[in-house]
Amino acid sequence: MVGPIYDMTSDEVRIFANIVGSLSAQNLKDAVREVVFPDILTLLRADVLASFEWDKHSKSYCKPFMINQAPENVARYQKWFQYRDPMTDKLRDLRRPAHVAEVISKRELNKTEFYNDFLARDGMQHGVNLFMHRDGRELADLRVWRTKSRPDFGNRELDLLAALAPFVRRALSIAPGVSLEQLTDRERDVALLVARGCSDKDIARVLNIGFATVRTHLGNCLSKLECSNRAEIAAQVARLSN
Repeated sequence: MVGPIYDMTSDEVRIFANIVGSLSAQNLKDAVREVVFPDILTLLRADVLASFEWDKHSKSYCKPFMINQAPENVARYQKWFQYRDPMTDKLRDLRRPAHVAEVISKRELNKTEFYNDFLARDGMQHGVNLFMHRDGRELADLRVWRTKSRPDFGNRELDLLAALAPFVRRALSIAPGVSLEQLTDRERDVALLVARGCSDKDIARVLNIGFATVRTHLGNCLSKLECSNRAEIAAQVARLSN
């Protein structure tokens, strides 16, 4: 549970309220990161912010959004350094706001190629991360850094991220990009029956189509709804039908 956050100026209280208001407005569409993340950077008294989306098909981080980070350095991360990253997957598995130092000591991190040839180029020294998930779906992450000349993040920043996380998660979950409208009528029928717990044989019988055809429609549903399994299809149908 997040406790009271006392170390906030009146301006920061206003910024916090604006962030929550924006995230609750349900009109951000696909601009959640662009609208809200700059204010989060200010609220956390940070210097650099980066955010990516996880592509489960290529198993890589894509669609970068950054503040005060050189685009060419971000490109180097996508092409090379994300595959030599000693910390991000560990932070992602925590599913909560966390200091980078929680998964790798600064002494060990500073010895790595990842730090010396990537992080240090943009002055990133002290970091906190938040990776957001909902109903088995990977949402965007939030990677926030301070430079070497600044103090490390404390509990204040973790508490603020924990307080904001449910609002950010919800806004990202309802952002368009996945919709039942993407499905054909028959694919939609299959997805709805999957959500009701029907087996492939049940679906074939109800829709009077062949088993192989059911499997084809099911594969299309998995791809279009960005799901990995039947349970995720059911969760997506429930979310998108509300």
